[in-house]
Parts: sequence; C-alpha cells; structure tokens
Amino acid sequence: MSAIEIGKLLRASTTGFVVGCRLSQINVPSLGELVRVDLEDGYQVFGLITDIHIDDDGLVRQLVTSANIDPEIIKDNRVNRNVPVEMDVLAIGYIVNGRVSHLLPPRPPLSLDAIYQVTEAELVKFTENSRFGYFRHILRADNIPTAEVMAAHLQQAYKAHHSIGNPQWIEKAAKELITMLRDNYDLLVNVLGATTDMDVELGLEAANGH
Repeated sequence: MSAIEIGKLLRASTTGFVVGCRLSQINVPSLGELVRVDLEDGYQVFGLITDIHIDDDGLVRQLVTSANIDPEIIKDNRVNRNVPVEMDVLAIGYIVNGRVSHLLPPRPPLSLDAIYQVTEAELVKFTENSRFGYFRHILRADNIPTAEVMAAHLQQAYKAHHSIGNPQWIEKAAKELITMLRDNYDLLVNVLGATTDMDVELGLEAANGH
C-alpha cells in the first residue's frame, strides 16, 4: 500500500512540527497516529500527531449565530472552502539509509514538505526495536495529552504487529513503559486508564501484574 499524503508542513523544529491540510483530508489522520516527512539525503523524520485543531474564520463566526443553517451551506463550507486545519506533530525519531534511530532528527523538515500517513510495514519497522527509545519523547513532552496519545499509538502499533504474527509486542512495550514510569505513578495510572476502551488493555494489565 502506498503512503497517503495528509498535508504540508507549515513550521517546524527538531522536536516537532505543525502540518496544514484541507478539511476534506481530516478523516485520514487521527490522534496518536504515526506520520512521516521525507527529507533530502534519504532522511525520513517520524512523528506522532498530538493535536488536531480547526480554527474559525469570519464566515464561520457568522454561520454559527444563524438559527437554521442549510446543510448545503455546511457542505460547501467544509468541502469547497479552505477551512484552516492544523495538526501538531511530536518528532520521535528518524530513518536514514534504512537504519532506525529513536533520537531526535538532526535537522527539521522544511516548509511545504509533504507529510505522509505511514504504511503498516513502516509502522512495524519503526517500532520493532525492543528498546522503545522513542517512548521518552512522548512521556517528556509538555502540553500534550500524553496518556491519550500513548494509548492511541499503542493500539495502532499493536494491531500492526499482531497482523504479522507478533502479538507479544504489546507485552514488551507495556513492560518498558512501566519501567520508564516507575517514578511517575500518576502518569502511569493515566496511561492505563486511557487504554480501558482499547484492544491493548489486557496487555498492559498483564505487564502491570494484574
């Protein structure tokens, strides 16, 4: 399956970047999803979506005060107009010459670089390292819904590994997560709580000794 472009880069640093896209593309990415941007010299920077926000404009402000809005007007506003949609992405590693690194990228991507939804094979390749070094970027990030982002990522990665016959991935990931959070019980509880409605719940509980 080929990669799907979900938007263009607006601004970036080595720790993360902001992506702009059309409202019609908003059904493709989701919170906690792994995405990538291709740089020159074979670099591919990977990140997790930590927020998706739709800003208002003058027309939207006028429409929301209307008593009745024609469905066709709503459709036109969402499909035909350039409604501003932005996604915040946390950088968690990169691949260069086929080698995966869970360090921050050596340089940020550039404005208007294309952002892609990763394939299942790319997701497995980036997350198959048993050291889970990229977890630290998620757990140390400020101003993101850490528990929800982590839980959403665990579910996505678990499904990818399960599809290739590696369901044990979630147990290894959970053990590493618990080790990293041994001194931050509150965050650990929040992450466990965020997985209660997801397929990864049992794996996390098993690793936690319940």
